Amino acid sequence: MRRYLWPSLAVGIMLLGTACSSRNQRAYEYMPDMARTPAYKSFSANPVTRDGLTLQSPAPNTIARGYQPFHYGANPQEAERAGRELQNPIAVTPDTVAEGKRLYETFCFVCHGARGQGDGPLVPKIPNPPSYTSNRLLAMPDGQIFHVITKGSGKMPSYASQISNDERWQIINYIRSLQRSPQGGSQ
Repeated sequence: MRRYLWPSLAVGIMLLGTACSSRNQRAYEYMPDMARTPAYKSFSANPVTRDGLTLQSPAPNTIARGYQPFHYGANPQEAERAGRELQNPIAVTPDTVAEGKRLYETFCFVCHGARGQGDGPLVPKIPNPPSYTSNRLLAMPDGQIFHVITKGSGKMPSYASQISNDERWQIINYIRSLQRSPQGGSQ
């Protein structure tokens, strides 16, 4: 036991002495590249990756966080199917209609106008969008309107990347309040 005690004690004293030394250099870093990796710009070449590109494609069949797949195509038949199958999960309350109005004024007003008559300030430059009080849109189910906002229709582009699912349903609640308004959408 004694023959192991003295070497262990000597090593311990040496470690203690080196730890308490008054060197100007800070502690030794074992793997500095783990703490400070080199930064590459998204579209620049990258010698570390297999294909030499910094910006990599996502793995197959991955879904972005917060994204919900929409299992309908971008054609009128799929829009009708969405109208039959999708139901508005957002209850109609003053708060959801107010939020729908705010979103409508942000995204829809420019083409559809303040009352949903298809007379927005952009209309002189584009063909008139349909009025929300037309017979066709009055009879359109919520799910079909959701499909149009999601996939687009005619000259209207898709808003799927800009407006979340819940926000689309709130816009639909506001559109329905415009349609029920006695002034034909003036609120």
